[in-house]
Amino acid sequence: MVETVTSSYWWWRWGVQPHHPPRRWISTHKAIVIVMWLAFMLTLFWWQIDATAGILIFRRVFPGREVPQLRPVVFNLTEFGGVGDGVTVNTLAFERAILEIGKHGKRGGGQLNVPPGYWLTGPFNLTSHMTLFLAEGAVILGIDDEKYWTLMPPLPSYGYGREHRGPRYGSLIHGQKLKDVIITGHNGTINGQGQAWWKKFRQKVLNHTRGPLVQIMWSTDILISNITLQDSPFWTLHPYDCKNVTVRNVTILAPIAGAPNTDGVNPDSCEDVLIENCYISVGDDGIAIKSGWDQYGIAYGRPSKNILIRNLVIRSNVSAGVSIGSEMSGGVSNVTVENVFIWNSRRAVRIKTAPGRGGYVRGITYKNLTFENVRVGIVIKTDYNEHADDSFDPKAVPLLENISYTTIHGEGVRVPVQIHGSEEIWVRNVTFRDMSVGLTYKKKHIFQCAFVQGRVIGTIFPAPCKNLDLYDEQGHLIRRSDAQNATDIDYDI
Repeated sequence: MVETVTSSYWWWRWGVQPHHPPRRWISTHKAIVIVMWLAFMLTLFWWQIDATAGILIFRRVFPGREVPQLRPVVFNLTEFGGVGDGVTVNTLAFERAILEIGKHGKRGGGQLNVPPGYWLTGPFNLTSHMTLFLAEGAVILGIDDEKYWTLMPPLPSYGYGREHRGPRYGSLIHGQKLKDVIITGHNGTINGQGQAWWKKFRQKVLNHTRGPLVQIMWSTDILISNITLQDSPFWTLHPYDCKNVTVRNVTILAPIAGAPNTDGVNPDSCEDVLIENCYISVGDDGIAIKSGWDQYGIAYGRPSKNILIRNLVIRSNVSAGVSIGSEMSGGVSNVTVENVFIWNSRRAVRIKTAPGRGGYVRGITYKNLTFENVRVGIVIKTDYNEHADDSFDPKAVPLLENISYTTIHGEGVRVPVQIHGSEEIWVRNVTFRDMSVGLTYKKKHIFQCAFVQGRVIGTIFPAPCKNLDLYDEQGHLIRRSDAQNATDIDYDI
């Protein structure tokens, strides 16, 4: 499903009242409107016809737009036998082109231009010092038959495939142990054609865990920008154990229902990550920061840290806009989420974990967030009991501390806050400041807490739970809580 965002008709608000024109002008005006409407509908029809359906005569023609040269050597996919008709399989063309680029690594690498067209392909691997450039109108289409998808070992920090034990399917676009990789363009598209995968997953006929759309592992200096990622079989963009990752000006789309586990961006055991200026509307978490699963993540021991997420618009009808966990066993720290608008979502921002995870979540800053039509705004959940296997240690409890929420606003929120600590997993040093959230739920308990220690600075709305200390705007203590272990959690929301 492709999202379209339309601007409101602001010019109607000027309040200018036009004089009444003559009737003949009205008749002429109506005729012009009818002609324009017919032309619009015909144009819309042309745009909606997909070349993969075989009606190539109506393919949209894109104007020539100069492609910048970002590397010393530049190649075009057609030079290696690529055919963008939506039918020809181009896996070999991509492989040949990338093999050639690999020969130029010591001289600054190479650029592979994907021109306008529909480039059907199976999975392929990137190389270091490479730029993959998708022109306007270029669509890389993943083959939707799993027989063409490579099987790979499970991720070491997960122990098993996420959905099945044993091997997992690799990603459509993949890379390992790379340096200096760029995927960019004039908003071309990488489309995983996930519909067939989602159907087989629901029918339980797949024998291996589905693969991501783009997965880059054990790599440094990665830039993803100015493209659209659409309809991934599984997680959309998955950097794994990488350093210095930037995701900028990217649109990520999947149906908001019926597209299971199509998370937008999942930094996993990654360090120094920037995600900014993106629009994400998917069938699971918009962003999910991870670092391994139970005893396997604890043993792997690679945290996710130094992550900045800013200037995003996110919709997640079945999950959360921005999540941490639940696979966070290697630890997550020093994360800032700011200037994010989350709308029409089940949850806005969430931290999820459970006994057996181990690890920690600390040094998390949320500021300048806006929620609109969200069921639960802020969530911390400590009983997300989904485990890799029965060998996890239930005494391996995570540490949750030093989490702040500042300048949080919204409308149409049913429950603004639900922080569910437990006797085993306390949530400590939580701070709320400058919060005002409009409600749709009239039940008494809408700021829900259990086993929480923290503070509220100044006045916030709705009124906070009794677990939290109260301070004035100058930071002077007004009331010390004597009920930090009080429980007021209502899952019937």
